[in-house]
Amino acid sequence: MQDILINWSPQETRVALVEYGSVQELHVERTLERGLVGNVYLGRVSRVLPGMQSAFIDIGLERTAFLHVADIVAPFTPGSRAMTASPERDHRGHNGGGVVPIEKQVFEGQSLLVQVIKDPIGTKGARLSTQISIAGRLLVFLPQDNHIGVSQKIPSDLRDALRARMQALIEAAAAADSGGVVPASTGGFILRTNGEDSSDAELAEDIAYLRKTWSRIRELSTRLPAMSLLHQDLSLLQRVLRDLTSEDTQAIRIDSREQFEALVKFGREFMPQAVHKLQLYKGERPIFDLCAVDEEIARALGRRVELKSGGYLVVDQTEALTTVDVNTGGFVGARNFDDTIFKTNLEAAQAIARQLRLRNLGGIIIVDFIDMVRDDHREQVLAEFRKQLARDRVKTTAGGFSQLGLVEMTRKRTRESLAHMLCEPCAACSGQGIVKTARSVAYDVLREILREARQFTPREFRIVSSPQVIELFLDEESQHLAGLSDFIGKPISLQAEPAMGQGQYDIVLL
Repeated sequence: MQDILINWSPQETRVALVEYGSVQELHVERTLERGLVGNVYLGRVSRVLPGMQSAFIDIGLERTAFLHVADIVAPFTPGSRAMTASPERDHRGHNGGGVVPIEKQVFEGQSLLVQVIKDPIGTKGARLSTQISIAGRLLVFLPQDNHIGVSQKIPSDLRDALRARMQALIEAAAAADSGGVVPASTGGFILRTNGEDSSDAELAEDIAYLRKTWSRIRELSTRLPAMSLLHQDLSLLQRVLRDLTSEDTQAIRIDSREQFEALVKFGREFMPQAVHKLQLYKGERPIFDLCAVDEEIARALGRRVELKSGGYLVVDQTEALTTVDVNTGGFVGARNFDDTIFKTNLEAAQAIARQLRLRNLGGIIIVDFIDMVRDDHREQVLAEFRKQLARDRVKTTAGGFSQLGLVEMTRKRTRESLAHMLCEPCAACSGQGIVKTARSVAYDVLREILREARQFTPREFRIVSSPQVIELFLDEESQHLAGLSDFIGKPISLQAEPAMGQGQYDIVLL
């Protein structure tokens, strides 16, 4: 049984998925970090540049957006029925005679349905395409296309059967919308990787949502003026209803009346089956205090995870992969040593699967369970680990124990990990997790002064470094510093800089 808790503020939305009082997933979205990619606008052509084969489109932003001829399909003008590409052109605006010049496709003052494919950066405006694509939970809808595709990451031997299933579901949905007759154009769909194991009901639900979204975009494009936003990729709040809510969800509680009412309105139109689960939280305590979610976030950002058995996990995330090391913790008596290790590994299997969800760790993951002598213990731990991974809404694969006793697994990357979203590399250690000792830095400083003394002849050398390093020069390393000063024939002064990290220093030539 699940509860979903939503903590909303103008600057940030935080969502916690809770099962039996234990936080299983965390999702965070910050208002200032939401880009424009995926947004659909009714733009107005402000300028056509034949020499660059591009056009500037006003979509209501501070700077005009940029549309290149390669990103044009048959333009849709509001009020017309030209919603699909002309048969003589492919989806990139080409035909048998080559690229149709942009000045023959668009003109100044024209209204165009466009989608942002690249956010504005610096002085450059957003980049646009007239090829509209709408992402759902399982599918991507291409309303100006009729192609049915399947993600290349899905095994090739499964694609034909999945494509046939989708064809039947798409035609059924289109016929239902058209009074029982399948129209000539039903729009194109691409099955995403996470849709491989989906049921017909789940796929049909996503098809219905995407078709309804496109109908709303079309309707708004005929009613709203140019430079209007017609569609925005779903916010985290809306994705709660579309992606996180399931039959197991008991309640979705949110602590903002305004957002609660907006979510009810969205749900009634697109997700009516989930609306009755929405609840406005009116308690005096912060909603995340109900399940100690903030404490869970703090623990999910640390390396060490304590287990109830007394053991612990050490989680290290690198660019290439993530490693999880299981440890017994305190001393274990020899008599029950095997059983204690087995029970610790069983508990670790559950905790690791949960930590992967909490931290949203993706890519290659290596798990180092405590070595087990008995084969049946290894098989039971592996079975429990796979059972816990099966609860993950993100696709995971886990192999068996390697010759070195390691379990290799993968988890699909869906978004930034929690640590990458909430943290940044340490200024003192540059993300290494370690810093040089004060003595090592002091010796680096002495070598650097000797090197510079051979090239320059200042009146004096001044060492600017952290208080720890300066303290060392004043005490234990004072003799070495004096010896160097005598050797180079120049005075060396010291300046402590509290703002500097232990590994940082400057040599100032005076």
